[in-house]
Amino acid sequence: MNNVAASIIGAGSAVPGEMPQEELWDGFFARHYGGSRIASVLWQRSGVRTRYGVADPRVEDLSGWSTGERMRRFVAEALPLGKEALAGCLADAGLAPCDVGQLTVVSCTGYATPGLDILLSRDLGMPADIQRLSIGHMGCYAAIPGLASVADTVTARGRIAVLLCLELTSLHIQPPSDDREQMVSHALFSDAAAAVALAPGRAGLQVVDVVARTDPEHAALMTWDITDLGFRMGLSPRVPQVLRRHVADVVAQLLSASGLAVDDVAGWVVHPGGPQILDVVGERLDLDPARLAASRDVLRDHGNCSSATTLLILERLRAGGELSGGDHVVVMAFGPGLTLYAMLLRMGPGAGG
Repeated sequence: MNNVAASIIGAGSAVPGEMPQEELWDGFFARHYGGSRIASVLWQRSGVRTRYGVADPRVEDLSGWSTGERMRRFVAEALPLGKEALAGCLADAGLAPCDVGQLTVVSCTGYATPGLDILLSRDLGMPADIQRLSIGHMGCYAAIPGLASVADTVTARGRIAVLLCLELTSLHIQPPSDDREQMVSHALFSDAAAAVALAPGRAGLQVVDVVARTDPEHAALMTWDITDLGFRMGLSPRVPQVLRRHVADVVAQLLSASGLAVDDVAGWVVHPGGPQILDVVGERLDLDPARLAASRDVLRDHGNCSSATTLLILERLRAGGELSGGDHVVVMAFGPGLTLYAMLLRMGPGAGG
């Protein structure tokens, strides 16, 4: 059994075409919602300035497309985006495709068989004996259990592994509705691909621990349903209040196992499901607003990219060069279930951001 820590040694990301938030409203969604004042207010309060999408509704309206049509489009758009993110990640880590022993692909926005794990490893020239895993339909928090699974593989088998989170939410625009939850989701979600590479015993952010908390009593507050017209988001305004009950306990459980407290954490990567989510986390953990700046910045610059979002924030944190050897980072995300996941990372000795 190999007990050498798994470390994040590289990261890469890719986004499709830029869609400024105001232009999306003026050019499509104001008409889509019939000039609804409620929709306009929700749009203005989203905390988003720019989003990215493989399908720009100002150019093509997919709201009447069947799920089959959307899935075929998913494969066509996901392959080049995924290859770009993976290539950037490998280059950042100083790896070649032949060095990768395990590839995990996460997505809740599209499916195909053969899957992206097979198609991407083929196109990038990864080894024929590479081991693969696909994680689907877990939603926004999926990067954390995905990262935990990859780290376990690296530690147990001594293999270099890569995790790719690829979400194309723009393919799931829904028909016009006065449903407030649809208005919120259409104001927040965006497309992105983000990848990280992990290796055993290397300098970098080491995976220390992971915890999960699911509140099944409130499972209906956040849903992601497959319909004949794509996937439909259910996002109750009660979600922040339910998270408020659990955030502090989950973080305490994660940190106490390593003898740490909130003040010992150097970096915070919190999935920005929306501005209120970040407000709740900051309040419950008594965090200085600057601690959540990277999370708010990614929400502003990218929107909510589902599972890819936490990796985008982590990539920004690593690139900032502010982490030193021994520093701890907490990664936290939320999603259907109602589920909270949190992971503790530690910058290994001799490593820097």
